[in-house]
Amino acid sequence: MIFRYFFAYFYERMYYFYVINFFILVTKWFFGVNCGEKWGIVVILALWKGCRPMFMGEYHHNLDAKGRLIVPAKFREQLGANFVLTRGMDGCLFGYPDSEWQALQTKLAQLPLTKKDARTFVRFLYSAATECELDRQGRINVPKPLMDHAGLTKECVLVGVANRIEVWSADRWNTFADSAAEDFDEISENLMDFGL
Repeated sequence: MIFRYFFAYFYERMYYFYVINFFILVTKWFFGVNCGEKWGIVVILALWKGCRPMFMGEYHHNLDAKGRLIVPAKFREQLGANFVLTRGMDGCLFGYPDSEWQALQTKLAQLPLTKKDARTFVRFLYSAATECELDRQGRINVPKPLMDHAGLTKECVLVGVANRIEVWSADRWNTFADSAAEDFDEISENLMDFGL
């Protein structure tokens, strides 16, 4: 068992090694320069560490009578076959890939249990969290507690927000988007202190 684990581990790393060497040889042959070595290091570090997902865009889909919702193909690629859906802020749902959910769990574990706000936040987040599995049509089943939290009935909006996706009812999203559009300049100015 241990041997199989180490074999799989080193086989994966050797695969990356051969891919990078191929990349370096191609750049030397095609461009006649040695730039492949520098970029090879960048690529192998990205493969070794794992690239963080980046979600963006706005997609409109309908929730069917059985509570199933289509996840856009561009989101599915980064979410993987299984991901976590839970209550979000501002009346929407948050969806996290496994890697981001694990990172969030690590941060939540550091919150002090002696603080009531920390206990409430963790309890509220975890109690409704569910692992979603995509079917062949790229749909997920949204549990009723999550549907109630986000006010999902039929028309839904799925939004990419950096490391997560958000699921909104169309009405709530339109209200939020209109309000954010009106205040966007002021919000931008307030965030200038953070280097944006």
